[in-house]
Amino acid sequence: MSTHVKRAFKYRFCPTDAQAAELSRTFGCVRKVYNMALAARTEAWARQERVNYNATSAMLTAWKKTEELAFLNEVSSVPLQQALRHLQGAFANFFSKRAKYPRFKSRRKSRASAEYTSSAFTFRDGRLKLAKMAGPLDIVWSRPLPEGSVPTTVTVSRDAAGRWFVSMLCDDPTVKPLAATDAAVGIDVGLDHLLALSTGEKIANPRHERRDRARLARAQRHCARKEKGSANREKARRKVARIHARITDRRRDGLHKLTTRLVRENQTLVIEDLTVRNMVRNRKLARAISDAAWAEFRRLLEYKAAWYGRDVVVVDRFFPSSKLCSHCGALQDRMPLNVRTWTCDCGTVHDRDVNAAKNLLAAGLAVSVCGAGVRPQRRTPGGQSATKQKIPWREP
Repeated sequence: MSTHVKRAFKYRFCPTDAQAAELSRTFGCVRKVYNMALAARTEAWARQERVNYNATSAMLTAWKKTEELAFLNEVSSVPLQQALRHLQGAFANFFSKRAKYPRFKSRRKSRASAEYTSSAFTFRDGRLKLAKMAGPLDIVWSRPLPEGSVPTTVTVSRDAAGRWFVSMLCDDPTVKPLAATDAAVGIDVGLDHLLALSTGEKIANPRHERRDRARLARAQRHCARKEKGSANREKARRKVARIHARITDRRRDGLHKLTTRLVRENQTLVIEDLTVRNMVRNRKLARAISDAAWAEFRRLLEYKAAWYGRDVVVVDRFFPSSKLCSHCGALQDRMPLNVRTWTCDCGTVHDRDVNAAKNLLAAGLAVSVCGAGVRPQRRTPGGQSATKQKIPWREP
């Protein structure tokens, strides 16, 4: 049975000078409207008043009629309305305690993008034409869209390296659940090796940032010597951004290939609930942890598992996977990070990471049997969470 999956297909394109100017104006207007609406809602909040999307939409109509903001009429109105919807979603996440209070968009640091709905673009015979533009975009079709699919939303963006992208959101009927299998795997993330699997396999850490660290440092020094605001500094900044983009692209490509392989080969995947945000506060390991991209690995693994009918079990972060013997279940008192192999009292010699992966697999299967669900339970009214219950370890 096929699943109805909304999937975004991202492509690069090369705009003409007129298209680049039009899109740059649109990015600026989107940022301006978003910031003005956020300021209006913040002021209303201070007066203990509630302002919703409809109110900000009426404000936008009034702003366009003023002489000072008449330039808002020069761009398509759809991206401006979408900016107000995004602000409404940001406030909804804030009130639901899923995110912090919305922040103002910065001209230099925020992502330059504009979202077009179906009323603001036409897509025929592989040619995409946006509102307020004379011709279609010159898209580099690196892969075809699913047959018969029509984009419902188009997002145009420009990254810090000056590359232009168009992302098309459409239904992908080709995404179908994979055939069920009995295979299950425990996954332990690390720095010496990116992943250690319960099968004994270890996947090397490519360390993409380290490979380009010297080149990046040289480009950053070159940029720091340039006068602020000069054209030479802008060119040097672009060079730094291109190196960062190269690192990011290689890391994302590797993670996509790795997660796709794991999801295709296994029915159940067990990982650990790590607080990466807190772990990067360690100044000695922050760069290495960020380069490993553990949070991105988990995000890709979870949504691909949902697409293809696989199960991802997340074990509680306080589960002592490294200190337990996967053979007899004995718990060690201490297990410093410099200890990579250790011998249990039962005589079993363990590789630290592979042993942790085996323990995660056993705990994850126990979670599935107890019906605790995918997410670890923080507070269980009726007793302990499934990951903290006694696990039926095999006796030697």
